[in-house]
Amino acid sequence: MYGNNHLFIPGPTNVPEPVRQAMNIPMEDMRAPDFGAFTKPLLADLKKVYRTETGTVFLYPSSGTGMWETAITNTLNVGDRVLMSRFGQFSLLWVDMATRLGLDVDLCEVEWGKGVPVEEYAEKLAADKEHQIKAVFATQNETATGVKSDIAAVRKALDDANHPALLFVDGVSSIGSVEFEMDKWGVDCAVSGSQKGFMLPAGLGILGVSEKALAMRENAKMPRCYFDLQDMLNLNGDGYFPYTPATQLFRGLRVSVDMLLEAGMENVWARQSWLAAGVHKAVAAWDGCELVARGPEWASDTVSAIYAPEGVDARDVISGAYNKYQTSLGTGLNKLMGKAFRIGHLGSLNPVMLCGAISAAEMALRDAGAKIEPGSGVAAAQEHYREHAG
Repeated sequence: MYGNNHLFIPGPTNVPEPVRQAMNIPMEDMRAPDFGAFTKPLLADLKKVYRTETGTVFLYPSSGTGMWETAITNTLNVGDRVLMSRFGQFSLLWVDMATRLGLDVDLCEVEWGKGVPVEEYAEKLAADKEHQIKAVFATQNETATGVKSDIAAVRKALDDANHPALLFVDGVSSIGSVEFEMDKWGVDCAVSGSQKGFMLPAGLGILGVSEKALAMRENAKMPRCYFDLQDMLNLNGDGYFPYTPATQLFRGLRVSVDMLLEAGMENVWARQSWLAAGVHKAVAAWDGCELVARGPEWASDTVSAIYAPEGVDARDVISGAYNKYQTSLGTGLNKLMGKAFRIGHLGSLNPVMLCGAISAAEMALRDAGAKIEPGSGVAAAQEHYREHAG
């Protein structure tokens, strides 16, 4: 009766109607003789999204967190030294997992608002003459702070040091949305999930693994069962799975991957940058607001984390947008709770939708006490989209 609720969190993202329709089918037999003929091309085309010819992509009924654990337990051993950095809630959780699994974490603490400290990584890798560091972890897009990191530069640091460590990338809110080159950047394990750039409901963990990382299975002695890649390898070649797969999500994924590849990954990346720029211009027009990202070089193309003005509780902005304007904005996580809110701008979106999100945020900000000019952010975004459309 009152229209739709509007979703502008950084995941789950909006599901395109063709994807939703593809999932609206009766249950099917995941061991049927023709099921492999459907899944084998799907797995092959996922490699095109990941930009790998030599790697292998795995699909699990899981989340991105499950794929983190899969990457670690199939390649490393308890006590292995790993290089990590912490600059937001999700990089924080990855460090927590590595510690709980028994890895020796060499941790770089970074100001929230910046990303992977490439120079510090380079120094540590160059100093590690005995190659005690077994893996380097990098969060490409920190969803909590709206910060992107330079994965190509991390690879260069490894190469400059002639270091053999594995390179792990958290690409949950980046793969399928922003530039990602698994082979070109020498990424060994790349983690993603269905509910972000792949424009699906949550429930699928997606993991790209290099030949080098797959070869580590033989010497990786961490306990694993459900997440043992060997079980997948035993059956995936014929298009089947060791556990009940999420067949309806597979059907949706088939359509979403087709949409991405038909558009062209480079065009998808460019469009995401264009959409993000409109949101960033809106934030710049709001008096007292600013991005959590500490400079344009850090600002994410998939989510903007925004500091509320002094004296305004960001939780009031979020609740106001939801209760009064039927719009879901992302909350501030951990140390950003009450200080920041987030606008997700990845997945199935267009400029008019984002202008709606900006309008709802603007009204909720004013309701919460922000002294911003009505329409300022919307106007800034509109002019960007008008001038750069096409």
